[in-house]
Amino acid sequence: MLKKILVRELYLPVIYIIFAFIIYFVLSKIVNRLLVINKNKSDIKVKREKTIVNLIKNIIKYVIAVITFLGILNVYGVETKSIIASLGIAGAVIGLAFQDIIKNLLSGITIIFDDHYVQGDIVTINGFKGEVIELGLQTTKLKSYEGEVLIISNHLITSVINHSMCNTNIFLDLKVNKEISIKEIESILKKVSDKLQKRDDVHKPIDLLGVEVINDNNYIYKILIECDAEHQYQVNRAFAGFLKEEYDKIGIDVPSDIIEIKEK
Repeated sequence: MLKKILVRELYLPVIYIIFAFIIYFVLSKIVNRLLVINKNKSDIKVKREKTIVNLIKNIIKYVIAVITFLGILNVYGVETKSIIASLGIAGAVIGLAFQDIIKNLLSGITIIFDDHYVQGDIVTINGFKGEVIELGLQTTKLKSYEGEVLIISNHLITSVINHSMCNTNIFLDLKVNKEISIKEIESILKKVSDKLQKRDDVHKPIDLLGVEVINDNNYIYKILIECDAEHQYQVNRAFAGFLKEEYDKIGIDVPSDIIEIKEK
């Protein structure tokens, strides 16, 4: 009899855990089917839907984990009914013990449903700028362009700048030799603009804002490029490459400090 009890206490928890994984897998598939992400929608809506899907999966995971844990306790003779009944009394104590977890949970839900940011957005959180690679119920993970990853508790997020809500404006200060006329440089920039327009992440022709500073040997010509926030560095490199091509065609030397980037 004792042997049977021991065997039961060994295999039942394993079965519960296996069933928990199966149930989570099935429910995740159902969530994916019910909340089909329409790729024809805007990028912002697609990102938001992906984030909501991940949130629902996280909630399902935690609920299954709690139920499985209570089932395993029941196998070992722990009276789970009394535990469940006493949760109301112990709620205040649990709330104090896990107040940071509860704060993170509420903050995570608020962030998602108030559209502060979603997975894939470029944001600056508490002074750290990067792409949101994961938004969970407890933490947010940001990856900078240098590869650094910031993991921050949701309730500690006090300042958020979302660069993906609107297109990014890149202001470029183009240093031009005085020997090149304004008319000539504008002609070159229009050709560069035509090439940039073939990119999906550039939304309008380059704005030629005009001459801003005149120095002894050169002048500064300011331009504006409007593009997707997550592709601003790729767009800047593409611009520099196209400009070099146009300069080479007419035999103009490119100064080493030709471009100064001022993102706003």
